[in-house]
Amino acid sequence: MPKNHNKNQSAKKIISGFTITELLIGIFIIGILTAVAVPSLSGFILQSRVDNEISELHRLLLTARNSAVNNGKNVTVCPLSGTSCGTNWQNELSVFTNNGNSLANNKSFDSANEELIKVKAKVASGDSLKFSQTIIVFSPTGRLVSGGNGTFSYCPKGNTDLSRGINISLSGRLYKTSDTDNDNKDENRNGTDVSCS
Repeated sequence: MPKNHNKNQSAKKIISGFTITELLIGIFIIGILTAVAVPSLSGFILQSRVDNEISELHRLLLTARNSAVNNGKNVTVCPLSGTSCGTNWQNELSVFTNNGNSLANNKSFDSANEELIKVKAKVASGDSLKFSQTIIVFSPTGRLVSGGNGTFSYCPKGNTDLSRGINISLSGRLYKTSDTDNDNKDENRNGTDVSCS
């Protein structure tokens, strides 16, 4: 009989679990950690989206400039509406070579004679992408052919403090905006805050 008694005691020790108090305390701790982490996580995700968009736009512009230099032809960057350049920079952006190096030819895409180099998807719904010029055309020297210095401004919906941008100089060089005055907002090269208004 003593042998059975030992088996029952060891079986009882194996089946032990959490008490209701321990379970409630564990749930309470998980709730507090979640409440602290979720706002930080959503801010991190938003910041990552803005940084990714600016990096993708920067790569697109570098591709356009390098293509102009390497191909010896003007290269246009614009939001195509059919075969003509539009003005809504939030839409899909296209990079294409120009068959002729006159400005008249640079504002439309002829699929039979010109090469579509790269396409960038439109920005996230609700976000804003503005550009101070109507078109970007890089010459074979890498310089801008159209307009003058230009500024891209990307503003995420509902959080303008995270706005970022890219400045394009007449020489064709690209500069990402940065926080130069430590106010947690990016500034353009002239010191003004990046804005989409």
